Amino acid sequence: MNGVAFIGHFQYTIHMSRKADTTITLQAPAKINLTLEALARREDGYHEIISIIQTVNLFDTLTLAPSKDISLKCNLIELESPDNLALKAAHLLGKRIGCKKGVRIYLNKSIPLSSGLGGGSSNAAAILIGLNLLWDLNLTDLDLSRVAEQLGSDVPFFLTGGTAMISGRGEKVRKLSNSVLKWVVILTPSIKIDGKTKISYAKLNSSHFTSGSLTRKLEARLRGGGDLPPQLLFNVFDSTARESFPGLSKYWDIFSNLGAREIHVAGSGPSLYAFVPRKELGTAIQLLLEHTYGWESHLVSTSDSGILAT
Repeated sequence: MNGVAFIGHFQYTIHMSRKADTTITLQAPAKINLTLEALARREDGYHEIISIIQTVNLFDTLTLAPSKDISLKCNLIELESPDNLALKAAHLLGKRIGCKKGVRIYLNKSIPLSSGLGGGSSNAAAILIGLNLLWDLNLTDLDLSRVAEQLGSDVPFFLTGGTAMISGRGEKVRKLSNSVLKWVVILTPSIKIDGKTKISYAKLNSSHFTSGSLTRKLEARLRGGGDLPPQLLFNVFDSTARESFPGLSKYWDIFSNLGAREIHVAGSGPSLYAFVPRKELGTAIQLLLEHTYGWESHLVSTSDSGILAT
């Protein structure tokens, strides 16, 4: 028996193979930042930010099944580690509510690792949503959000998905009207730097801080049903990413030469993205990136959803 469950903003599919054995399969989307402004450095070491985030149709898939303990298997064996944020989410949720149940997690990764696309945070949000069902917890959206805040700055956003404005260090989420469907080419350079988010933020100084006005202008436009004008798209890391990621300039320049306009960094990088006016143009750019240069790239559309049913 198959079914779809709704709780608050969240939607998931439950696959029932037999009454005593429920498995839950969830799709966890990637994201891009339409804006990302750093307002100031906080006393706790984080930065005060304001950002409009958009989910896109590039997904990891997680399948959860009952078990006596908590374990994870992944198509990328290097992610079968206690540091995996999905595993941390399961352990933290169990600890917070005093639940002794287990779960067997199978994670199939498609979102590039450490890329700025939020894959790890999205996986953690999917675990919270899935375990709320699998363990029959009946937690509210607010309950899940409080756990999500402890896992990472982007995790609360992925509980909602679609288009949203975040603030604070990322834990404050305000759902916005979904932006119009857009095609996006995402290029993920093969540049790996340990601790890249911390390094990227460490390069910011007062000259990079802004007032948040671009984000608020875009918020107002979206609330009024408007489009995404290029002049309102902004990421503070657009100006520092080349320094943070040696070799990024080559990727950026070739991406531009192939027809990408208004290129921006996704999150803290190193992935780059550009909206394209037509799917056909996006397909041409993506195929050239993949087949001519051998670079990981994706043509995706914007999405109005967060964690999705498979």
